[in-house]
Amino acid sequence: MLDVLFEDNHVLVVNKPAGLLVHGDETGDECLADIAKLYLKEKYNKPGNVFVGVVHRLDRPVSGVVLLAKTSKALTRLNELFRSKKTIKTYWAVVHNKPAVEQQTLVHWLIKDSSRNVTKAYARENSNGQRSELSYRLISQHQKSYLLEVNPITGRPHQIRVQLASMNCPIAGDLKYGAPAPLPDKSIALHARRLQFEHPTLKTIISVSAPPPATAIWAPFQGIALS
Repeated sequence: MLDVLFEDNHVLVVNKPAGLLVHGDETGDECLADIAKLYLKEKYNKPGNVFVGVVHRLDRPVSGVVLLAKTSKALTRLNELFRSKKTIKTYWAVVHNKPAVEQQTLVHWLIKDSSRNVTKAYARENSNGQRSELSYRLISQHQKSYLLEVNPITGRPHQIRVQLASMNCPIAGDLKYGAPAPLPDKSIALHARRLQFEHPTLKTIISVSAPPPATAIWAPFQGIALS
C-alpha cells in the first residue's frame, strides 16, 4: 500500500516506511519504485510500462518523504534541483544521549567504505573526503529520548547518521554507527519529515511533510509540530 502525500501529473511524493528499499538492488527485494509503478498502472489503467523516476533516496531503515518523478522531463529538472542544492530537507532523529550543544552546525569530511557500506567522519579537512554540513537543534525531550530536527546542507551517504554519531549521539537503533541496541522493527529513528522543492513545471514551491511512524520510539513526539 502506497502512502501518497502529494500527486499531480508530474510528481509523486510518498511516505516511505522503514525497511523498504527506494530502488532495487542485488537483494531482489521489493522496492518503492516498483510499488509506485504498480500504483500508477492500476490507478490510471495504463498499458505497458509505467515511468517512475527516482529523484533521491533514503537508506533502507529510514522512513519519510520521498519524491518521485512521473515524467522524464520532471526527473531531469528535479535532479538538477537536488544537484544545485535548491531543495530544503528536514529530518527528525531520536537519540538517547543529550547533545552537549542544543543547536549548532556540524562540518565533517566523510569517506565512504563501499565494501562495508559504512562512512567515516573526519573533523578536519581530508583530501579524500567530501565536505559535509548539517545543522540541528534539540526540539523535544521525553525521559531519556531526545528529538533533534536536522537540516542537511549537503547530501552524502549516511551523512546524518555518521555526523550525529560523531558527537556521541548515535540515532536510536542505528547499530552501524554506535547505537547500543536495535529497535524492535530493525528500523533506525531517522525520519525525513519534510521536503520543500520547486515544482518542475509550475515553478511554485511545494512543501510536503510526513508524520513520523506509529511506533514506540516515535510515540512521545507524535504531537510535535514542524517549525
